[in-house]
Amino acid sequence: MRIDFDFLVIGSGIAGLNFALSAAGRGARVAVVTKTALPEGSSRYAQGGVASVWSPEDSFDAHAADTDGAGGGLCHRDVVDLVVREGPERIRELIELGAHFTLREDAASAFDVELGLEGGHSRRRIIHAVDATGSEMMRALLEAATATPNIALFEGAFAIDLITSAKFGLPGPDRCLGAYVQRGGGVDVFAARATLLATGGAGKVYVYTSNPDVATGDGIAMAYRAGARIGNMEFIQFHPTCLFHPHAKSFLISETVRGEGALLRRPDGYRFMPDYDPRAELAPRDRGRRRASTR
Repeated sequence: MRIDFDFLVIGSGIAGLNFALSAAGRGARVAVVTKTALPEGSSRYAQGGVASVWSPEDSFDAHAADTDGAGGGLCHRDVVDLVVREGPERIRELIELGAHFTLREDAASAFDVELGLEGGHSRRRIIHAVDATGSEMMRALLEAATATPNIALFEGAFAIDLITSAKFGLPGPDRCLGAYVQRGGGVDVFAARATLLATGGAGKVYVYTSNPDVATGDGIAMAYRAGARIGNMEFIQFHPTCLFHPHAKSFLISETVRGEGALLRRPDGYRFMPDYDPRAELAPRDRGRRRASTR
């Protein structure tokens, strides 16, 4: 079976749904395929919040400098500037879409959000929905996408491979024509003028990860097979504060906990992070203090 759309979005997280809404708002017919049931995916598990310049005491330059510092000199400054400067407008769009972020006690509108602090940031700029920010953003985006007539959501639809013109010997430069998608007991052709891969990461290649089971790198593999350049694969999402339990599934302890002053310690109380990064000595509630080694 062949199904035709203007845009095909593979992946149904925050990035995929946001793009689908933007394209649909311009009159395009958009298909969103997801291999599992909505809203499952990495986006819904994001906890602490989204960093954005929101306070008059903050600035784009300060946010960019913090980002460069946390990136260890590996950031592309043009991308940093783009994300930092466009951040506030994207947050406003989410609020207007219906996302409910945690508000200040004296809030007079939905835009008077409470700002948290996370590690690596020199200002309070973490906009959050209690400690389930990703879930709330997904709720708002999914409700909007479901209510948009020219967006078709296909759950339980596993994208197998991209369809490229070179595979059919078509003239001109190689281009993507859509994807083969398995649904039920068969494989359908989703044809589109443009295809967006928003499939997330590959954290599940590791035994221990806070990523959900669906983070298996399918989109990366499809892009590679289609001839796309793959870069920065060493930057797999890794959270240092993952609670391990021998008889239960590990889960992430929000970065906000450390940002507000929590310290990482071994069972004997020893703070081990300063052994690996001197910046750990600047923990908010432990400035100027050193703990004798008890190893």
